[in-house]
Amino acid sequence: MRILVTGGAGFIGSNLVRRFLSDGDSVAVIDDLSTGFADNLTGLDIDFFVASILDENALAGAAAGAEAIVHLAALGSVPRSVENPVASHSANATGTLMVLEAARRERAYVTAASSSSVYGSVPDLPRVESLPTRPMSPYAASKLATESYVLAYGTSYDLPTLPFRFFNVYGQRQAAGHVYAAVIPTFIDAALRGVPLPLNGDGLQSRDFTFVDTVTWVLADAVHRRVRSSVPVNLAIGANVTLLDLIAELEQLLCRELPVEHRSDRVGDVRASQSNPVLLRELFPDVPEIPFRTGLTATVDWFQNPQSSSQATVD
Repeated sequence: MRILVTGGAGFIGSNLVRRFLSDGDSVAVIDDLSTGFADNLTGLDIDFFVASILDENALAGAAAGAEAIVHLAALGSVPRSVENPVASHSANATGTLMVLEAARRERAYVTAASSSSVYGSVPDLPRVESLPTRPMSPYAASKLATESYVLAYGTSYDLPTLPFRFFNVYGQRQAAGHVYAAVIPTFIDAALRGVPLPLNGDGLQSRDFTFVDTVTWVLADAVHRRVRSSVPVNLAIGANVTLLDLIAELEQLLCRELPVEHRSDRVGDVRASQSNPVLLRELFPDVPEIPFRTGLTATVDWFQNPQSSSQATVD
């Protein structure tokens, strides 16, 4: 297949590109490198468009001939959206609309990344897709717009679409060392540098951490089978790991106690997040469920030797 991956130079995107190439697909990538890295795609046989999805002409060129589009391009991070909500809206909501217009011109299948953050303050756990959405941050609101546009194009234009709600994806090629980095790379980076782990709040916040190879497996299977859904689908396996659990796991993997720097809670953060993956398993009965310890070990190994992981570990 000819597949366009938006945000393909990012963490999830660059892992997904490798999976598509290993499947024999032809891949184009569009990424403005605002959060992604060109080095993530070094040596890969792809068509790489260094441009924003808000650039209509560049996007049209990247999407030309595409049979499917995986839309991952976004401006992530809850704190970043609190600081600059307009930028989050432009990249995530308007950007999605631009991608869908390109897909409509090509009659391409579209699967796109929304976020578990759309559930926001809803207290129910684990979370099923039928729960209401109560965004707590501009980022969450922009992701709700993302999935809403994807579903709207599915019904308005009979475009084959499937929006996923990602739950705290982690793994190789996830960047650390910047103010908006996710918690797992932040903790691993701090541990390997021998500095205290920056812990916001009491550490009892829980997350459904999902290994990137599970995510890319599902995305590739969705594209190749053109799986459709009239509702967003949780993309997680139902884990429930607190930040204190994460620290304990890292201490066991690294065989030493890790000092912690306690910080205040972050505005807009969800207290607890866990998926009920019933719908995911209905649509993808063979979805690989990688244990948290296994995925975390692979991630630590990659941080210690970034050149060691060039292929996905789930076939």
